[in-house]
Amino acid sequence: MPKSQITQTRMEANQKEIAQVSRRKFLGFAGAATGLIVVASSCNKNDSPTGSTGTADVDLGSGDFGILNYAYALEQLEAAFYTKVIDSPYSGIPAQELAMLTDIRDHEIAHREFFKTVLADKAIGDLEFKWTGIDFASRDSVLATAKAFEDLGVAAYNGAGRLIVMADYLVVAGQIVSVEARHAAYIRDIISNGTFADDTVVDAMGLDGSKKPLEVLEIASNYIVTTIDASNLPTY
Repeated sequence: MPKSQITQTRMEANQKEIAQVSRRKFLGFAGAATGLIVVASSCNKNDSPTGSTGTADVDLGSGDFGILNYAYALEQLEAAFYTKVIDSPYSGIPAQELAMLTDIRDHEIAHREFFKTVLADKAIGDLEFKWTGIDFASRDSVLATAKAFEDLGVAAYNGAGRLIVMADYLVVAGQIVSVEARHAAYIRDIISNGTFADDTVVDAMGLDGSKKPLEVLEIASNYIVTTIDASNLPTY
């Protein structure tokens, strides 16, 4: 059997194994979501999205549900990006990188579905994305975009944490941001070894950066076709 065919066979087997492991992880995540749905159902109904305002396609809403929808929007973006990466891997992708990026894709899908489950009928709809400026056939382009998305995701969760009122939501946000940070560290290191926690993301106090929701959404809007109204989100 030609070497290229052997490599492809190994990649396919690896993907199937990862998918099975990721499914088990997701089922565990779904169990946690079920518990939070009970909490969510007891919250003030005024926290639910109010519907589109002005010319925006979606309104994230207010209170904790608004923050959860904000996180849901970002997870939709990341899941869509990595799904496209895995559907058409860049030229010459090593088997190990394919495996790790597949794992990251599955994490992002699990995060996306978690928020969708918790929000239930308060969730915003599926967003539409654009990938202007990204060459999915190029390793450099894909990894640079992945780095930007992961760093942005960590900063987004760090910035939104102080806006969450319910402790149960804050705990889960902390668990998710730690995974996003692992993603960011991995992507950074395969781009340039040893840069996983350099001074471009970790300050002199040993702290990761944070960004407010409006700052994050302004950056993310470069890739999101759907217009988003975040004016009702809590602020600080």
